[in-house]
Amino acid sequence: MWSSGLLDDRDRAAVEARSNGATLDEVGRAYGLSREWARQVQTRAQKALTPAADVMCPDWREKAKALGDAPATPRAAFADAMGVTDHVALEPLLSMVGLRPPVTWAGPVRGWWTGRPGRLDALLRELAEAAPLRADDLDRAAAEVGLPEELPLVTILSASASRLALSSEGHWVRRRARGRDAAYLWLLEAGRPAKPEELLKPMSTTTAAAVREALRRDERFVQVRPAGVWALAEWSHLPVSPHTSAVDALIAVVRESGPLSVPTLFAKTAEIYPVTQWRLRQCLLSDQIGETDDGLIDLVARGARPIEDKEPTKPDSVAVAESGEVVGVRLSVTKDVLRGSGIAVHTWLTWYLGLRQAPMSRTFSTVGNHASLVIRRGTSVAQLSSLRHHARELNVVEGCVLAVLMRLDDNTAQVRHGCADGECPAVAGTA
Repeated sequence: MWSSGLLDDRDRAAVEARSNGATLDEVGRAYGLSREWARQVQTRAQKALTPAADVMCPDWREKAKALGDAPATPRAAFADAMGVTDHVALEPLLSMVGLRPPVTWAGPVRGWWTGRPGRLDALLRELAEAAPLRADDLDRAAAEVGLPEELPLVTILSASASRLALSSEGHWVRRRARGRDAAYLWLLEAGRPAKPEELLKPMSTTTAAAVREALRRDERFVQVRPAGVWALAEWSHLPVSPHTSAVDALIAVVRESGPLSVPTLFAKTAEIYPVTQWRLRQCLLSDQIGETDDGLIDLVARGARPIEDKEPTKPDSVAVAESGEVVGVRLSVTKDVLRGSGIAVHTWLTWYLGLRQAPMSRTFSTVGNHASLVIRRGTSVAQLSSLRHHARELNVVEGCVLAVLMRLDDNTAQVRHGCADGECPAVAGTA
């Protein structure tokens, strides 16, 4: 596409510098010329490339704009769609149709393009609001907010201006609350209350007094007296609240107070059961809670309309046949899967299956002697029942992939070994 002769080597080098992130001023200074010269070079490049692009791919503009509607699309996707392999030639064309590199707190994301430059940053901020996140939960959380799979997420999150930071144990915590977030994840993993001295290392602090002061100011933690240990407020089994769960507490407030606005309901509930607003918002999916004609929250038993889950972003790990009656889910085999634990699944799956309140479930029968597969929607998580016996029968190991196929017309399911050829850890381990 550069064979027209309209651009010499210097012009091409200037265009390449622009594609690598140099400003017009920087390009001009590099050649002892002005910013205006650099701008004119870019304009000439676009004029020179357009006729060739029109011949190679007449509808390249439409294809570029369609791909650019996403929050961020990799350069390779545009190259494949438009038939342009030279990225130096590609990027002036993308600029012509109004596409730009997406901008985040880490600056422009080079190699990615979009027609909505601020959308990626908004999704990253939504991801940050879901923190703290265990390291192995990052990809799931990113997919749920709609971030592209191949995005250099760790690089972006590691930027100095990022709202998140890595804890000493490799988890993602909020930069402004890194110590308290690290303590939250430590307690969540330990599954028991802890003395302040046990939290010194994860919180990267030096005194028990500092631990107590930090946790005292955070609604996610409660001190269990008289032992003086610290626990998570969401642990309903501890003798710190008469309520068994956040849902139970929220329902009790509505039952006693009558219809309430969401802010008032959350404030009253937090007084008796201190959990985050994120958790309380999840509780609104309870099948006992609904919305009145005035937009207030009340009991379904008193005539309120049930509140259904909104459609989340569909993850790449879920596929649906054209008929809409067959759904496939790819699941990574982990130690928990092999151990027989329930498996967290994306909430888009439960939404598609019609499980839009909690608690709800749907059962799929399987062949052979296996128990039925059950998918459940709770207020805080969507979960698939154990696949341990299927995993054992299919001889999969940690790192393998299982494919679960569900037929919605007859509520049957199959579990298959889903590793791609040449990429199966089970085969590699026997080689």
